[in-house]
Order: sequence, then C-alpha cells, then structure tokens
Amino acid sequence: MFKIILLAYDGSEHAKRAAEVAKAEAEAHGARLIVVHAYDPVPDYLGEPFFEEALKRRLERAEGVLEEARALTGVPKEDALLLEGVPAEAILQAARAEKADLIVMGTRGLGALGSLFLGSQSQRVVAEAPCPVLLVR
Repeated sequence: MFKIILLAYDGSEHAKRAAEVAKAEAEAHGARLIVVHAYDPVPDYLGEPFFEEALKRRLERAEGVLEEARALTGVPKEDALLLEGVPAEAILQAARAEKADLIVMGTRGLGALGSLFLGSQSQRVVAEAPCPVLLVR
C-alpha cells in the first residue's frame, strides 16, 4: 500500500517512538523510508563571526540528530534529509518533493512551546499534508 514513508525526526521521545513505527511500517509494506530533520535558521542579525559559529554549532547538532535517526531506522545516508526552516514547512516540502504516501511523526517535539500541546508543527502537517499522517504518542 505504501511505497514511500517519510519520518519526521527531531530527537524527542515521541520521535524515537515514531521512528520505530515508521521502520516497522516500511518493512511491512516493502516501502522506502526517508528521514527528514529540520533545523531553525540562524538569525542574520548575529553578524560575523558569531553567525558562522552559531551556524556551525546548529549544523553539528542537526547532523547528530539525523545520524541518531539513521541508526534507529537503518536508513541509508541518501535517504536522510537535513533541511533548514520551520519544521512543518520542511516536512511538507519534503513530503511533496519525495511523493510520500505516508508521513510518520511524533505528537510532540522538542520546541519550547510545541512540546506543551499538539498544535504547532504536527497539527499543521496534518492539516496541509498531501498524504495520510500517522501521529505517534
């Protein structure tokens, strides 16, 4: 039924459970599993050399989160996407670009406000997704 499953991963406990579910679904359907992690852009107003240092740290942290997702799911490097931007926008962009049949994500992420309620990122993905979305608690 599913050929391409997109896992949105941010390193939270909900995302780790979502990774397990996404891997099992991909194996059950013989589907390709793609992992996407989005990181917030670094503000331009920081100026040099602070901008470069902040960008370097943010990329290192984001790459670590993506590697953790790859380790949990066994996804090859070419199926692990690191995107800059608002998580919901990046997830939706990746789902459209990859023609995903299913998006799997946790109900709560690591964002300060987003972790308080199901609203921000996951609600937006559910509302605008081009395919079914499976939310994992």
